[in-house]
Amino acid sequence: MQEKDFVSYEYKTVNVKAKEQAKASDLYEAFGWEITSMSPTLIDGVTLSLKRDRKLKHKQELTKLERQAENISQTIVGLERSKTAGASVFAYIFGCIAALVFGGGMCLAMLYENSIPAFIGGIVLGIAGIVLCGINYYIYKKLVAKKTKQVLPVIDDNEEKLAGVLEKGNELLRTDFI
Repeated sequence: MQEKDFVSYEYKTVNVKAKEQAKASDLYEAFGWEITSMSPTLIDGVTLSLKRDRKLKHKQELTKLERQAENISQTIVGLERSKTAGASVFAYIFGCIAALVFGGGMCLAMLYENSIPAFIGGIVLGIAGIVLCGINYYIYKKLVAKKTKQVLPVIDDNEEKLAGVLEKGNELLRTDFI
């Protein structure tokens, strides 16, 4: 009878966004995980099913580095989100105020039917509301550019840290096979 080499595996499933699938694949492969399947989730995501040998030599170090890499990756995702978060909140609030100014102009023009000054004031307020709605986009873009300029060096530093952690994990894996 022929002897078979038995390998026991540990399994893991990870949910990531579809646009971050390649990064997540690289991250987990650097720590000995092998992707067994990928399945889409309901809302813009992918579920990765992973497995790796239970008897890796440097498993504790790999697990520690893996957690560190996951934390750095989450930090990068949060920083990417922060580029537009504040500007979006400002744009929503500013847009609501601009719409209220526009609506106030309409109300003023229509409320006092026989008053020429109220009619002209309503038209002026309405035009001001339209202008405010129009410049809202440009203010949003300027705020995003300003925040991106602030956050980009931090993102680059975290990307470098992540690359270093992935290289350490890959080096530990190579020492297992040599």
